[in-house]
Amino acid sequence: MRNTLIFAGSSCPALTGQICSNLGMAPAAVELSQFANGETSVKILTSIREKDVFVIQSGSSKINDSIMELLILISACKGGSANKITAVLPYFPYSRQSKKKSHRGAITARMLANLLDVAGIKHVITIDLHASQMQGFFRCPVDNLHAEPLIARWIRHNVPNWQEAVCVSKNAGGTKRVTSLADALKLNFGIVTTDKKRGGVNMTTSMIMNRLDGFGPETELDSDVSKLHIGSGSHMSKHGLKLELKPLPAEREEQKLEQPPQETTPPRQTHTRQDSSQSSPRKSQQGMPSPRRTAHHQSPNPNTSTRSPLHRAQPTPARSLPIQEEIEFTDERARDITHGRLVQGHIVPDDWPSPTQSAMSASQILDRPDEDPMEMSRNSSFFNPEGHALGGTADATATSDEEEEGFNDPTLEQMITLVGDVRNRTVFIIDDMIDKAGSWIAAAECVVKRGGAKKVYCIATHGLFGGDSLEELQDCDCIDTILVTNSFPISPEKARATKKLVILDLSNLLAEAIRRNHYGESISALFTHTYD
Repeated sequence: MRNTLIFAGSSCPALTGQICSNLGMAPAAVELSQFANGETSVKILTSIREKDVFVIQSGSSKINDSIMELLILISACKGGSANKITAVLPYFPYSRQSKKKSHRGAITARMLANLLDVAGIKHVITIDLHASQMQGFFRCPVDNLHAEPLIARWIRHNVPNWQEAVCVSKNAGGTKRVTSLADALKLNFGIVTTDKKRGGVNMTTSMIMNRLDGFGPETELDSDVSKLHIGSGSHMSKHGLKLELKPLPAEREEQKLEQPPQETTPPRQTHTRQDSSQSSPRKSQQGMPSPRRTAHHQSPNPNTSTRSPLHRAQPTPARSLPIQEEIEFTDERARDITHGRLVQGHIVPDDWPSPTQSAMSASQILDRPDEDPMEMSRNSSFFNPEGHALGGTADATATSDEEEEGFNDPTLEQMITLVGDVRNRTVFIIDDMIDKAGSWIAAAECVVKRGGAKKVYCIATHGLFGGDSLEELQDCDCIDTILVTNSFPISPEKARATKKLVILDLSNLLAEAIRRNHYGESISALFTHTYD
């Protein structure tokens, strides 16, 4: 390509060399170095005046040095009178920090987009942003390419009986990505979710509901009517439903016979008690209280024929409330839902002893039965408040680090749920990146040990593999293959030592995107699936 230069950053020289080889050109000469105090130095060794410049830089283990090097290189190209500067970022750094998760948090991805704009960028090419809405952070065009066609093609050529496989998301935030691949391959999909609230320190819903579940049947309430909250013919049940207490049909007929025709009376006369037998036609007959006073006063004679809607003096057979007549409840269990217990990121048997933290939380009521559970819950929540994103009632989508916090706590038990039928099938667990191994291992053990899957593939676009995560995935017996791309540099030593690791090459995709961008051609063909 004439009047085109491609500069390689220090993070991915091998990927840049493959891209240039596909385009039939060599990388432009540039000198990248650091001073003794760690400052980055960039010196361009060729003319870039009125040239179309592409700078290829991805994330790395030294992510902040890579970002500064990219910004300085772009600024140097701008100062050298380049015609157009395009940043090619196979993995966009800080993409997980694309939204504010606390009151004093920072949207770092937007800040990085602003830095690139100030440095002089005119176009951005990247692959599989963590959130596609991040394109709105930039003031220049963004081409967010997808590795899904490459992954789907590899599955069709390398996975036996892939037509019977199931695509599974390891968290709720990745369902859209999973369903996209499932639709492309015409496969079923499922989801694995983890309940992070079980076994917490705070005495909240579980403690209060245990006390409420301890109430006896309806006869216990009949023994002490004073415990009933009477007001306007309705009260709240323990399930939070508003129950209307209505008389039985026989009582309704009896009240209709005893109740006179309704007439409009002044409000002040409704509170007047008439004890004599001679009453005005506006009052109730036979000593019956006014209909407006029925819910507040009982008849002085317990043997009278008049009954209050809440009268329970004589034991009667158990009868269902009107709310149960309107809503039908069934005992049929939902299909294709499997639960499991998760302790320290691993599936444990059902008879596994509960962790210490769950036992302490449940025993606090037994040790102090005389104290009010509501007051205990209020005090516990005050001293141990539960954090919510931006003070709301729901947490933001958990990142890899947040998911790992529960797996590292030996006193915390979590509930993991698999939705979908994976028995005797191959499972593709899909996400956009693999950073830590905890959530991947938990999802793999859930689909194998609980769901009965026969083979598991962990598939992601960006293989960050922080810490010892790659070794942990290799040692997991429930994982058969780890599939990533070379968008993020992986050391050759680690790649050779991991037998389960498969790396897809993105050089052809990026080279074609650069060529089409230089000549002003459409890139729609790069998003389509090929069925060769």
